Amino acid sequence: MEQAVKDRKLSILTLTALGIVYGDIGTSPLYALRMCFYESHGIAVSTDNVLGVLSLIIWSLILVVTLKYIMFVMQADNEGEGGILALMALSGRQRPPRIHGRLGIVVILGLIGAAFLYGDGIITPAISVLSAVEGLEIATPLFSSYVIPITVVILCLLFYMQHRGVAKVGKLFGPIMLLWFSTIALLGVMSIGQTPHVLFALNPAYGIRFLVHNAAEAFPVLGGVFLVLTGAEALYADMGPCGKRPIQVGWFAIVLPALLLQYLGQGALLIRDPTAIANPFYLLAPQALLYPMVLLSMAATVIASQAMITGAFSLTHQAVQLGYLPFLRIQHTSAQHIGQIFVPAMNQALLVGTIGLVLLFGASSHLAAAYGIAVSITMLITTLLVYRVARYVWHWNFLVTTCVMALFLSVDAVFFSANILKIPHGGWMPLVLGLATVTLMTTWHRGRAIVSGYLQSAAPPLAEFLKTVTPGIARVPGYGVFLVQHPGATPLALAQNVRHNKVLHEHLIFLTVVTEAVPHLPQQQRCELKPIAKDAQQIIAHYGFMDTPDVPDVLAHCRKAGLIIPLTETTFFLSRLTFLATPKPGMALWREKMFVFLSRNSQRASSFFHLPSEQVVEIGLVLEI
Repeated sequence: MEQAVKDRKLSILTLTALGIVYGDIGTSPLYALRMCFYESHGIAVSTDNVLGVLSLIIWSLILVVTLKYIMFVMQADNEGEGGILALMALSGRQRPPRIHGRLGIVVILGLIGAAFLYGDGIITPAISVLSAVEGLEIATPLFSSYVIPITVVILCLLFYMQHRGVAKVGKLFGPIMLLWFSTIALLGVMSIGQTPHVLFALNPAYGIRFLVHNAAEAFPVLGGVFLVLTGAEALYADMGPCGKRPIQVGWFAIVLPALLLQYLGQGALLIRDPTAIANPFYLLAPQALLYPMVLLSMAATVIASQAMITGAFSLTHQAVQLGYLPFLRIQHTSAQHIGQIFVPAMNQALLVGTIGLVLLFGASSHLAAAYGIAVSITMLITTLLVYRVARYVWHWNFLVTTCVMALFLSVDAVFFSANILKIPHGGWMPLVLGLATVTLMTTWHRGRAIVSGYLQSAAPPLAEFLKTVTPGIARVPGYGVFLVQHPGATPLALAQNVRHNKVLHEHLIFLTVVTEAVPHLPQQQRCELKPIAKDAQQIIAHYGFMDTPDVPDVLAHCRKAGLIIPLTETTFFLSRLTFLATPKPGMALWREKMFVFLSRNSQRASSFFHLPSEQVVEIGLVLEI
C-alpha cells in the first residue's frame, strides 16, 4: 500500500515535470533537424547524410543530456536546488565571496552563465512560438502574411498573463506535454515503419563517418545539431520545484524515447522525400491532422516559453538576494507555492526583447542562427563549476575528476566552437546581451562594495558610538529598529538621527539581513541575537538565496528567543543614499553612472523588506563615489 502511494506520487511529480522542465527540449523537433540541412551549410539531403546527422543527434542526446545532465550534473544539487547560481554558490562554499573583495573566478563564471541564460530566455519564446505558427504556412500559403502578427499576439498574451501566475494554468501543462510527446512519438513510429533502415542511425559509426567525409561542411552542421540540446540546462535549473527523481524518470520513460522516435521519423521522411526538408516536422503529420498539430505545437511552445520566463524570474530573484542585482519588485503569485513569483521589470524586458527578435529576424530559420551560442557558453561554465564541486565538495580523486570532466568539456568545446560560426548571422545578439548583463551585475556588486567600504570606514564601531551618545541623550518610549548592512557597524540613519533630532528610542534594535550560500534556511535558524549594550540588541537574520526577506516576520520569530518587539510600537529607520558619480578612484566614470542609474531605479528597501510604510523613517544622505 505504501509503495503504491509512493508510485502514484512519483507519477504525479513526473507529469508535473513534463510541463515545467521539458518544454524547451521537447519542442526542438520543430526546427532542429531542418536547421542541420540549412542551405548555407551545403549538405545534400542524401540517405548517408541523413543517417549521419541523425546519429550525431542521437548520441548528442545520450552524451550531453543523459550522461552529463541527468546522471551527473543533477547530483550537484545545492540542498535540492539547481541552476547556475545555485551551482556557483555550492562550488564557492569553501571560500565564500566577500562583498569587499574582488570577484573570484567562480563568481565570474557563475555570473557569465546566468547572464547568457537571460539571452536564452528571450530567444526561446521567439523561436518556439514562431516555428509553431509557421505550420500554418504548410497548411495554406494564405497564412504567410499572418505568421508574424499571430506570433506577436500570442507572445503579448503570454507575457500579459504572467502577473496572474501559473498556479492554475500550470495544472494543464503536464497533460498537454504528455499528449505532445505521445503524438510526436506516434508520428515517428509511423514514419519509421515505412523506412525501417533509418534505424541504422543508432550506430555511432554513421555520425563519425559523416564528420570524416564532410570535414569542411560538417562543422557548421554541429550548430544545428546543438539545437536539440538547448533545453538541457532547464533540467538542472528546475530541479528545485520538480525534484531530481521525477525529472530523471520523465526523461528515460517518456521524453528521450519520444524525441528519438520523432527525429528518426523525420529522418525516414527525408530519406523517402528529400524535398520535405522545407519543414519535416509538419510534413510528417497526415494532412488531415495538420491544423490540430499546429494548435498542439502552439500550446507546447507556449509551455516551453513559460518555463524559460519562470526560470528568468527565479534567476533574477536569486541574483537580487545574492547582491548582483538591485532591489526589484517581486510579487508572489501563489499563496500555496512559494516559488511562483512575478518580476514586473524582468517581464517587460523579456517582452520587448522577444517581440524585437521576432520582428528583426522574421523567420524561425533566421532566429536559429542566433540560437545556441548563449546556451553553449552556459554549458561550458556548468562543466567547469561541477568540476570544482567534484574536487572540493565531493572530494573526488584528481585523476578520476579530470578524466570525466575532460570528456564532457571536449563535447562542450566542440559545440561551442560550432556555434561561434553563428556570430555573423545573428549569434552576436545573445553575446551582446549577455556581456551587457554581466557588466550590469558586476557594476552593481562593485558599487555596493565601494559604498560598503566607505560606510564602514566613515562610521565608528556601534558599541563605541552607543557608549558615547547614550548617557546624555533624550530617550522616548518604543522600539527603534535600524537596518544595517554589517553587524557591529554604526548605521548612517542612527548617526544622522542623533545629530539632527538628538533623541533615541528606549529600546534599540540593529538588524542585519544575511544571505547564505544555500537555497533555503529553516525557521529555527532564522534569527541570531547578540546584546550590544543596555536596551540595545543586534539581530542577524539569515536567509537562503531563494528565500524572501521579511523583517516583521523576523521580529515575530525573536519572541521564541525571549525578545518581544511589539510591531505597533516600533519605528524603522533606514538610510536613503543618493549617489553622485565622480572621477574618484573606484570604478570607471561610465560604470559609476550606471550604478547611480540602477540605484535610483531600484525598489525602496522599505518595500523590499516588507516594512509597514507608515512606521518607516528614511534619512537621506548624498554620497560621492
